[in-house]
Amino acid sequence: MSDIKGQEIRKPVIFEESRNGRSGAVKGGDSQGLDAAVADIPGRFLRVKKPLLPEVSELQTVRHFTRLSQHNFSVDTHYYPLGSCTMKYNPRVCHTMSMLPEFLERHPLAPQSLGQGVMQCLFELGEYIKEITGTVGVSLTPMAGAQGEFAGVAMIRAYHVDRGDHHRTEMLVPDAAHGTNPATAAMCGLSVREIPTDANGDVDLEALRRALGPQTAGLMLTNPSTLGVFERRVREISDLVHQAGGLLYYDGANLNAITGRVRPGDMGFDAIHVNVHKTFATPHGGGGPGAGPVGVSERLVPYLPVPMVVRTEDGQGYRWRDGADAPRSIGRLSAFAGNIGILLRAYVYVRLLGRDGMRRVSDYSTLNANYLMARLRQGGFQLAYPHRRATHEFIITLKRESEQWGVSALDFAKRLLDYGFYAPTVYFPMLVPECLLIEPTETETKEELDRFADALLAIRKEAETDPDCVKLAPHHVPVPGGGLGRLDDTRAARKPDLIWRRTLEHE
Repeated sequence: MSDIKGQEIRKPVIFEESRNGRSGAVKGGDSQGLDAAVADIPGRFLRVKKPLLPEVSELQTVRHFTRLSQHNFSVDTHYYPLGSCTMKYNPRVCHTMSMLPEFLERHPLAPQSLGQGVMQCLFELGEYIKEITGTVGVSLTPMAGAQGEFAGVAMIRAYHVDRGDHHRTEMLVPDAAHGTNPATAAMCGLSVREIPTDANGDVDLEALRRALGPQTAGLMLTNPSTLGVFERRVREISDLVHQAGGLLYYDGANLNAITGRVRPGDMGFDAIHVNVHKTFATPHGGGGPGAGPVGVSERLVPYLPVPMVVRTEDGQGYRWRDGADAPRSIGRLSAFAGNIGILLRAYVYVRLLGRDGMRRVSDYSTLNANYLMARLRQGGFQLAYPHRRATHEFIITLKRESEQWGVSALDFAKRLLDYGFYAPTVYFPMLVPECLLIEPTETETKEELDRFADALLAIRKEAETDPDCVKLAPHHVPVPGGGLGRLDDTRAARKPDLIWRRTLEHE
């Protein structure tokens, strides 16, 4: 079978290439030394038959895995407009510098005197994050955005407990929030109360006023929100929450939109996490790696997770602040000092761009989003919030296309794969029916944005004239087991076939 390019589609299991006796290993060397080593192993630990491994040549192995890699969608090969996730290109120099031998070969248990260079980089990264976010204290140890959230809410809870406000057990969360927000609050032992947004995408202030009270621990907010708009009355929201005795937590998932322009600390937020694996040059996706440093206002500094890098008393070096040094800290969240390899990438990225470069990140990510939004609106797509300017992302709703032609947002997403584009986020936020949440990022060119817009417009035309073409997509993307077409998403998730079964033809 061949795909649209005439390339043979092979089964994605290397065992299918295996034949008895075939090998890619080079034979020779010190066989006597090997035999002597084996002789020292007790007989009960020796195999009586060969392990079930594929018997293939080196060339077969190279071709197999190269072919598989070419079937993947990635930022390196395709446009990846995954809304609320900032899947942008990251400069290779950041990865190269973070993998210098002096960084890679440093053992985490080595004396502090032998780690002054790494500690200086971490200390300076913390200072940069404080400047970017408008906070006064930073801990780099959280290993991901979700753990950064946990740290922020845990510090808010510790603050109230320290003051004897044991009745403050309710966290307010807007209905447009990321799903991790209510989950994090619940993990920290707080109940969750949802706050609605109004027709323009802003938090409903009257509903917020009614919800605030002596039970309020705080409010978790993303600004810009997942609706792709900036919360225009954020200072009023901050004042209301603080007047009620609560604190504000900032979900930093969308920091890319405001870097260098607006600081969350200046908006009144008390705890902020930064997804450096989204905003500051770490490959994002595939489950990791990640890091989610947290910044705080003055009142939460004592509760920051440890360890933290601080200057020595003489100001000539750096040391770890830990244990008795931080008696009110919420404690450790990770082994050693966090995901230092990812933090070093962030450090290089910030140094590479500088103050002006960080501002250009938000300028171009916002410009790209508004340009793409305008093109799609002109082509007939319906915006979820037509009277609002986009931030770094925006939402189109395909409710009209679904009702008129029976073609869903999922169908559009699947058809985009045929055009060589990864799909935007679909069906999130759930407030918008049949939504596509699109984030172009600052790293895409106008030409690439135009190609993406042309593809969406072409798919919309197909949905009108040949809806089955869209509903059965993708048509040209190979799937596991060989062949083309759309997988049964539910069955693939709940009953995946992950076992290769040996047959007589493989003997």
